[in-house]
Amino acid sequence: AFTFATAGRIVFGSGVSADAGKLARTLGAKALVVTGSNRNRAADVFKSLQDEGIDTLAFSVKGEPTVDDIVEGTRMARQGGCDTVVSVGGGSVIDAGKAVAALMTNDGDPLDYLEVVGQGNNLAHRAAPHIAIPTTSGTGSEVTKNAVLAVPSHQRKCSLRDGGMLPTVALIDPLRTLDCPQRVTADSGLDALTQCLEPIVSRCSNPLTDAIAREGLRRAARSLRQAYECGSDVQAREDMAFASVCGGLALANAKLGAVHGFAGRTLPFQSLPKLLVC
Repeated sequence: AFTFATAGRIVFGSGVSADAGKLARTLGAKALVVTGSNRNRAADVFKSLQDEGIDTLAFSVKGEPTVDDIVEGTRMARQGGCDTVVSVGGGSVIDAGKAVAALMTNDGDPLDYLEVVGQGNNLAHRAAPHIAIPTTSGTGSEVTKNAVLAVPSHQRKCSLRDGGMLPTVALIDPLRTLDCPQRVTADSGLDALTQCLEPIVSRCSNPLTDAIAREGLRRAARSLRQAYECGSDVQAREDMAFASVCGGLALANAKLGAVHGFAGRTLPFQSLPKLLVC
């Protein structure tokens, strides 16, 4: 027997991020839009939301999110009257969106829910509605139930994890990755490949995760080098975006292995991105 959990809805395809506003309109009236340091990369998403009558409030995350970032984002969302989260960015941005969405509907501090260094409590309420829109092909965070947060006071990175944190909609548009630099394409692509490989050899694997992971490996093997060498190749970008979501689906339901375990212990002491270490 096995169970399989993922985002409430997965929408995949070139150009689908244009539907962000229509999807958000079914979830709420005002969205906290979480982005990386360059909000202009999400300008079309802001416009899509506003065209559908959704009020927006912007919140930027610079690098991997910290506990303090989540406290600040939650404060902004509550004071601004937001009822929905839309995250547009890489895995760190989407993790921040998941954590803020969780704290919007639950009392307390991130440390009340964080594993290892916190209390590890379960959420009392499901996270606020959340549309996750990835701009890299690597982490698969748009279909997983955890958010990795840095805790500088403990020199650790730990997860806030709960089934209620799965995004409401994973909106995966490969065209958003066309301008990824080669280094990001390579690092994130190898992370996606690793996250398809580790679940296959996991003791928690099942026939469904195996099938998904194998397809992700096939796509990554076919297109990672091409996406790196010719970033404008839409077919290669579609393959890598699909491999990334396959890795997220597989790891969320079959877990990972030694590579990510090693990275988790090493990263807090190194100025290296997780994508590179994995």
